[in-house]
Amino acid sequence: MATYPTRQDIPPWLKIPEDLKDPEIFQVQTLLLKYLFGPQGSRIPHIERVSQAMIEMKALESSELTEVLVYGSYEHKLRAKWMLQSMAERCRLRQERGMLRLEEAMKTLELDQCLE
Repeated sequence: MATYPTRQDIPPWLKIPEDLKDPEIFQVQTLLLKYLFGPQGSRIPHIERVSQAMIEMKALESSELTEVLVYGSYEHKLRAKWMLQSMAERCRLRQERGMLRLEEAMKTLELDQCLE
């Protein structure tokens, strides 16, 4: 017997039970989820409508990663997974660039203090 998501509000575009089998699964850094899905997951309904998929998240034992499950037809699952992974990578790169800028600023401050 297959196990299905426990979510109560299954979107109307999903064909039950076909679309609830074999979700696409990937892991995302938990910190990036706030940027991806907004505060308290406020962007999830919009992303689900656009991608015609259903998204669920499971916290992993490691607090740094969260498992994202994407349900839907084969094409919609793959498109939603690609879209979310691309968004997560973009957020990660922006965060990394911000850290590099911060490090450069700190080095500049250290150099300025040495010159005084």
